[in-house]
Amino acid sequence: MPTAGTIREAYVEASSFLAAQGVAEAAACAELLMQHLLGCSRTELLFRWQEQLPAELANRWRQLIKRKAAGEPVQYITGEQEFFGLPFAVSGAVLIPRPETELLVEAVLHEGSRLFPQGAPLLADVGTGSGAIPVTIAHARPAWRVAASDISAAALEMARANAQRNGVAARIEWLEGDLLEPWIQSGLAPDILVSNPPYIPDGDLPSLMPEVRLYEPHTALFGGPEGLDLYRRMIQQLPQLPRIPTVVGFEVGIRQAGDVAAMLREAADWREIRIVKDLAGIERHVIALRDPELV
Repeated sequence: MPTAGTIREAYVEASSFLAAQGVAEAAACAELLMQHLLGCSRTELLFRWQEQLPAELANRWRQLIKRKAAGEPVQYITGEQEFFGLPFAVSGAVLIPRPETELLVEAVLHEGSRLFPQGAPLLADVGTGSGAIPVTIAHARPAWRVAASDISAAALEMARANAQRNGVAARIEWLEGDLLEPWIQSGLAPDILVSNPPYIPDGDLPSLMPEVRLYEPHTALFGGPEGLDLYRRMIQQLPQLPRIPTVVGFEVGIRQAGDVAAMLREAADWREIRIVKDLAGIERHVIALRDPELV
């Protein structure tokens, strides 16, 4: 990587270097890292292509590219990921929010608005991580009551910061604890329960991409031998809540949707259990619905 030259030259050389190291989408990664380095948008970057890369930034640029070449996710390097059009801080303490989870948020927003058109349902997000789900929902539905929990104090700290950043900190209640235990202990009765728990089978560790295997928190990735342990425990805990939620929405792993739907059917009387595919055609979300008057 040159110590002098234009911004575009530094970008092109970094892209080639990353591609040679086997980094997927090397050009896009280099562009995002250059935006981060310069603190500018993509449009601003294009206008600055022919400027000289400031000498005082050259060493930092090399370090950013070395981190990416070693496999570190761009989101952890920049400390940020967009979700549902909102900015979220991320670190190695939390999973990076994924686009498929946006579909879960869309489903929950739709069903909640349909089933509680005049009310203010209480939404509970279990295992909130970066807070992407509750912050997005609080932002999109100002009338809803929103609460979120996580077993990790570090994750809750980041989720609170993201709520503050997106202007909804005063509208979200935070609980620390394992799965539904803090909800059972608090006596809160969620109308809508949503969760994207760890669901990767333990044995899949060696086959994961290095970006995931080496950098994302394992406690937020793995869900037991079949990847179903957390769903099983949560569904068994549902009857301990003051009432069964009207809406339950889970994100699931590949080939897990049928098993999770079957667990839900055994746990309560549902009007409908729907499986939603993601944009790749994978059965990614399980949505269970009850009529509000039955609650």
